[in-house]
Amino acid sequence: MASILKAQKANAIKATHTGDRKGKKKADDMIELDDSDSGEEMQEIEAVPATKSRKNKQRVLLLSSRGVTHRMRHLMNDLEVLLPHVKKDSKLDSKSQLHLLPELADLNNCNNTLYFEARRHEDLYLWAAKMPNGPSIKMHVQNVHTMDELKMTGNCLKGSRGLLSFDKNFDETEWGKLTKELFTHIFGVPPTARKAKPFVDHILTFSIVDQKIWFRNFQMIEKDPLAPNGPPQMTLVEIGPRFVLTPIRIFEGAFGGATVYSNPEFVTPAAVRTAIRREQGKKYNVRKDAEQASSIRKEKRRRAENELAVSKMFA
Repeated sequence: MASILKAQKANAIKATHTGDRKGKKKADDMIELDDSDSGEEMQEIEAVPATKSRKNKQRVLLLSSRGVTHRMRHLMNDLEVLLPHVKKDSKLDSKSQLHLLPELADLNNCNNTLYFEARRHEDLYLWAAKMPNGPSIKMHVQNVHTMDELKMTGNCLKGSRGLLSFDKNFDETEWGKLTKELFTHIFGVPPTARKAKPFVDHILTFSIVDQKIWFRNFQMIEKDPLAPNGPPQMTLVEIGPRFVLTPIRIFEGAFGGATVYSNPEFVTPAAVRTAIRREQGKKYNVRKDAEQASSIRKEKRRRAENELAVSKMFA
């Protein structure tokens, strides 16, 4: 009988840990009725831990602005294939009203956002934000190569989860640590995703070189095809896509707020194009200045006409 009472008291105390009011009242009544237990037994019952399962519920909203090119659309399709927890939405009409994105993420039940913003001259910017209160990172996308362009031999299962590999340079700077944490939430596929398969067969690598983030995707092959009968080996084959991200600013909020980090080495593409045009115009100006200086020298070397010149004698 004592063992049955102990089991009932243990179950009642467990109910108090989970927040059940009836269980709490029942436990108090049982403790008042039974005073024959020793202090050690009560300590054993109270030491029952409360088990709470913590689930990884990361969902990413993927969308772009109007004016994206075909290469940008193919890049978005590749990211949608690699990330099965992505929810793709239609294009955003306005480029200036970024405050609408948190509302769209809330309507789609997403707590992360990847927003591709297209500008003139095929300039592409990527916003990565944590909803609803930030932070958010604005990056310039360069050197885009999609899977269709690369045509590599590697292949991975559609919907499989990928491992994330970050360079050690991410831990050396504050903005690198923040970017690593944000990319972990966005590119890390949760095991409970609806479209995710229970396989891990590729690696998403992020490396910092020249203050830029280089993205690569590799397939994991467990056995070397040249030695099929040997010991198990692990090889990596690149799949794609490829792109390079240059961080511009890190904001405290979602798509706005106070500036946490600003890249002092970033030069806008418009400034680069202006410098190129200025250099081309400088060549024209140098050529015209050289022609003018040559004509001046010719005028200085010209001799004065003599009185016995042919033009004067036979005028």
